[in-house]
Amino acid sequence: MKYFLLTSTIILVSISVACDSESDEPDEPAIVDNGSKVITYTESLEDFANPERGFYRYSETRASNYNNLNINSLINNRGLTSSSGADYQTYNTLVFRYFILDDFVDSQISDEFLASMQEDFDIAREAGVKMIPRFTYTVTSNVGDCPAGFICPPYGDAPKERVLEHIQQVGPVLTDNVDVILCVQMGFIGTWGENYYTDYFGDASPNADQGRLLDENWEDRIEVLGALLDAIPTELMVQVRYPQMKQRYMFGVDAPVTSPALTLSGAFTEMDASRIGFHNDCLFASAADFGTYVNYGNSSSSPSTEIATLKSYFSDDGQFVIIGGETCNDGYSPQNDCAPSGMAEEDLRSLHYTYLNADYNNEVNNDWVDGGCMESIKQNMGYRIVLDSASFDYDLTTSRSVEVSLYLRNVGYASPVKDRPVNLVFVDESSGTELTFPIDVDVRFWFDDVSLSTTIDLPTEADGAFKVYLHLPDAHESIRDRSEYAIRLANDGMWQEDTGYNDLKYTISTN
Repeated sequence: MKYFLLTSTIILVSISVACDSESDEPDEPAIVDNGSKVITYTESLEDFANPERGFYRYSETRASNYNNLNINSLINNRGLTSSSGADYQTYNTLVFRYFILDDFVDSQISDEFLASMQEDFDIAREAGVKMIPRFTYTVTSNVGDCPAGFICPPYGDAPKERVLEHIQQVGPVLTDNVDVILCVQMGFIGTWGENYYTDYFGDASPNADQGRLLDENWEDRIEVLGALLDAIPTELMVQVRYPQMKQRYMFGVDAPVTSPALTLSGAFTEMDASRIGFHNDCLFASAADFGTYVNYGNSSSSPSTEIATLKSYFSDDGQFVIIGGETCNDGYSPQNDCAPSGMAEEDLRSLHYTYLNADYNNEVNNDWVDGGCMESIKQNMGYRIVLDSASFDYDLTTSRSVEVSLYLRNVGYASPVKDRPVNLVFVDESSGTELTFPIDVDVRFWFDDVSLSTTIDLPTEADGAFKVYLHLPDAHESIRDRSEYAIRLANDGMWQEDTGYNDLKYTISTN
């Protein structure tokens, strides 16, 4: 039996507290001067699965030959597994999903395809993972006699009118499955959905004479991004491939690369600026990450490489939006290695990466194993929340009120990118009855140190001994009781696999 009760909460920031590092188990409560009971906790150095962060596993399916996700593979990959070519193992709570619309370049998406998409989301939900979907028309590069050589036009994507039609078709499916989607990538335009080699939206590659993106190309891309943002729930972010795409969407086709990044006051709202993140699919491939930090020009300006300016914008904006991607080429070595010769972990932290691809490119990723920073990268991708201490202040002989304070640190590269409940759960040791007390706080703003103080008013009928837990479940009712979707704290001896609760190692007795 479960009961939910409201509490009053005060949120404080940047409180420093000591952490006991001598023992794997929390100390017994210590009485301090004001009479409160204080527990310190031990930080864990273990790598473990947590939702909405970490390394993802790659998957794809085609309209011409639809193959559904394999539930056994998804469940297996949630455990510690290796991808092909990897010298390391990862826990994978995320799956990237290419929906390749190769049969629908000239037609609507079929009902059968949409039904198969729904089956994929059902499988992901049952397996306890979340998806990162991207739609594209082709993932094939046509080798030929053209300046690029390895890829030549025609590329095989679809015109704007068809793209907009397809967005309207897939929007309801994405909306129905918002609970198991981490974010949506813009896709649709160009080979691989990377918005570069395209037949219809402006070819800025050496294969075309224009050598830039013209005003009409930007306008068409802006229309596609706007349609996708409108077609899905506002809680979902859409990732774009290039930071300049967001600048031009927000400020127009003439927007300079010095356009302002998102700030704290606009973060995590329903406004478009707070919903557009980035996927860098050539991380650490070159100083400019193979075109990531490039100004693609417009009808009245020429393209230019703008590494410092656009990378700074990416970093500033990335504190408040979801960042992910993959490595793609090991030619930029040793810069893409671990410190001291490389800047891999430094950049992942400063650019606020939440996820990376475990399947590609493992020539780069394996270097992090050799260089000794892979374990740190695995642990710190996205959020990693440590509970340093908790205090309980009460005298139940005179009052039914309990003051609880929690002192936490986020030591990861990014804050949690999706909102979720934060609950204190009191479980009656004899009956198993649960009393749930929500704390009014937004975990998306947990950038570093966080201090929470809340007053709990125990109901008069609550008698007995109650063990205390911290629970950070998913926000969606459909998966709220699933432990796979609850956040595990980076502490020793606290995680309860069956419930998704974090055991605060404390019991309050009303007797």
